[in-house]
Amino acid sequence: MNSWVKQGEFIVDTYRVNQYRDTWIDVDVKAIASNIKAVKTLHHPDVNVMAVVKADGYGHGAVTVARMAIESGATWIGVALLEEAVELREAGIDAPILVLGRINPQDAPVAQHYRVSITVFQSEWLVEASSYLDPEPPLDVHLKCDTGMGRIGLTDEQSLLDITKMLKADKKFEMTGIYTHLATADEWGSDYLTEQLKAFQAYVQLAKETVGNIPHIHYSNSAASLRYPGNDYNMIRFGISMYGLVPAVETATDIPVSLKPAMSLHSRLTHVKKVQPETSISYGATYQASEEEWIGTVPIGYGDGWLRANATNGGEVLVEGERCPIVGRICMDQMMIRLPAEAPLGTKVTLIGKQGNKEISIEEVSERLSTITYEIPCTLNSRIPRIYQ
Repeated sequence: MNSWVKQGEFIVDTYRVNQYRDTWIDVDVKAIASNIKAVKTLHHPDVNVMAVVKADGYGHGAVTVARMAIESGATWIGVALLEEAVELREAGIDAPILVLGRINPQDAPVAQHYRVSITVFQSEWLVEASSYLDPEPPLDVHLKCDTGMGRIGLTDEQSLLDITKMLKADKKFEMTGIYTHLATADEWGSDYLTEQLKAFQAYVQLAKETVGNIPHIHYSNSAASLRYPGNDYNMIRFGISMYGLVPAVETATDIPVSLKPAMSLHSRLTHVKKVQPETSISYGATYQASEEEWIGTVPIGYGDGWLRANATNGGEVLVEGERCPIVGRICMDQMMIRLPAEAPLGTKVTLIGKQGNKEISIEEVSERLSTITYEIPCTLNSRIPRIYQ
């Protein structure tokens, strides 16, 4: 275990996992390191890895993940919000950080103070932000081009020329990067992706003609960095797959390296009872026992981000290596499961992860909820303590 991981705050795999809570998330930091090293094998040694830790490290813990990522070969950190960048700086993270979303112009001095790189794509933003900035040091910016995502970014060559000329003329800014985001890199078809790359190449060439050398040029997200290595300019942005999750289940077979999931979710039985036939369980009496059944109560619910829909579509958990169905409606803080037999209080319940030779993956949970893998770890909130191993 790395020295920067707190020890003694939690006791793992005992009845009490922290001072108060019987529900916790295990984060395997060694898996994160392994995934970064795996993606680096697909690319030229000069290609930098930006470890994306937005949304609290996709629910894994931004500070801890950032430290492990840097230790494992990442050279940049990506976040969505200026607040996330400040949190990392105040935790002692010294690596370059890029805010991938737009910040308010009046907050540019905060980025300047914390040495945080900012995404720009609006000429009016530059004018207003410049009025707030100190002359030194220059604010580092990456120019964002919208080549087909339709989210943020400039969308025409004239806008690029206007912005790059402003950046070259205003010494309060220093343009060190240009990037775009791919909309379909996780899908089988590549025609749309090819069109986006053609548009981006044109933007890059035009920007170079105006400002000269651009140190950091990037477009590859997790899907592109895994499925289309070899033409990545000089940086990739490694997000969901750094945590061992595939960008899309449909194209998972097209990934040439093995990813190791970093997150598992566990709890413990806090109540076990035998109920008689026709006994109702939980709100609305939507579930009734068909025979004598053993019912276990698990202290996790939608207030933790374990959504009520997990009780539908055959939602299951693992208890003593066996799959057990979730029964009745999930409550805010608790849910009920049907056990194959009586089990002791404190028995471990795995909602995501392995027990014995059985596993419930985040991919399985995302399919159950008709969503994407990204949403599952991001939904599990701070009421659930994270334990780093």
